[in-house]
Amino acid sequence: MNIDIKHIAKLARLRIEDGELEKFRSDIQGIVEMVENLPDDIKDEPLLDPNNSMKLREDKVRESKYSRDELTKNAPHVTAGCLVVPKTVE
Repeated sequence: MNIDIKHIAKLARLRIEDGELEKFRSDIQGIVEMVENLPDDIKDEPLLDPNNSMKLREDKVRESKYSRDELTKNAPHVTAGCLVVPKTVE
C-alpha cells in the first residue's frame, strides 16, 4: 500500500521534514495493518458477559469542608457565586 505522507501532513497542517518521512510512513503503515487485522463486528454474540455483570459503586454525597466563599475568594472575577472566565468560543 502506498501512503502519501506529504499529502496527509498537508491535510493535517503538519510540517514534516524530508528526513522524517520514512519514519512516519512506517508508523502509519503499522497503524493501517493493525486496523486491517481487527476482528469483524459479530452481531450474534452479546457484547457483555452475562455471567460477569458489572457492579457499580454506590454514590455517596460528602459535605465539603469549604464554603463557596472560601473557594472563590482568590478568583479574579466572581458573579453570583460563579467564576467568570474569558470567552473562548465565538
